[in-house]
Amino acid sequence: MHVLTLIGAPGTSALTPAMLDALSQRVAASGGKPGTPDWLAPGEACDLPFDGMSPATALAEAKALLADATLDIFAQPVAGRRKAVFLADMESTIIAQEMLDELAAAAKLGPKIAEITALSMAGKLDFDAALDERAALLKGLPCDLLDRLSDGMTLNPGAATLVKTLRAAGSYCALVTGGFDVFADRIGAQCGFHEVRANHLETRDGRLCGRVSRPILGPRGKLEALQDITAARGLGVEDACAVGDGANDLAMLQTAGLGVAFRGKPLLRRRIQPLLDHGDLTGILYLQGYRRTEFHTAA
Repeated sequence: MHVLTLIGAPGTSALTPAMLDALSQRVAASGGKPGTPDWLAPGEACDLPFDGMSPATALAEAKALLADATLDIFAQPVAGRRKAVFLADMESTIIAQEMLDELAAAAKLGPKIAEITALSMAGKLDFDAALDERAALLKGLPCDLLDRLSDGMTLNPGAATLVKTLRAAGSYCALVTGGFDVFADRIGAQCGFHEVRANHLETRDGRLCGRVSRPILGPRGKLEALQDITAARGLGVEDACAVGDGANDLAMLQTAGLGVAFRGKPLLRRRIQPLLDHGDLTGILYLQGYRRTEFHTAA
């Protein structure tokens, strides 16, 4: 009825059969009924089915036993584990960069804008106000700078494989970001997302106006995207998986059937499970029970 999933970093063989044996014994000693370990990828990811205890209890036992291991661990019901919809934040999630910070660095405004970004992602500033404040500082920058910075965007490991595999399995994939469409549209096409929702920087005569078009896509917009996209397919929010790293992703992650914090900021780390700290973005596939042999790697 339930399953513990353990995930290590690709290529490290952080997960061993001895660990699974010890975990099975721990579950049994705590009153649970462990099943046979099911390796999703040798040395990297494994499921341990179990009954007789709650996922929360099993997760606590596993984390206590393997506290020193470099593993991501999550427990959940088996039913409904694979999701039909996937929503992803972009910056510091699908890509490695925070593009407003990249813009700021190019305009020699780095420290001031980076400070606002950090406070916003930590949930210490109103998202809309923080975005407006940063955009205003960029007024007058040439639009071709955006294109040049786009060339420097890099995908986080596993991003393209994640989206390609989910699409092949029939999942609807949406990139939903509080960042800007000039960057998000390129990443959406590169990874193969079905849909992109993002903010828009206003321009005039080839330069930034220092304003963001309304409505701003922030925490509420991400939650509404989750609700809209699932409802349009006759599904509930429990049928969706979402991933993000910052405070503006919190409502979306808490509401989705599977909300994953990828290298999460402190606020998410206190409120969201699972945490992907060691596995790359393909860990989201393992959490849904995909085997490595099912992965569709990017060309």
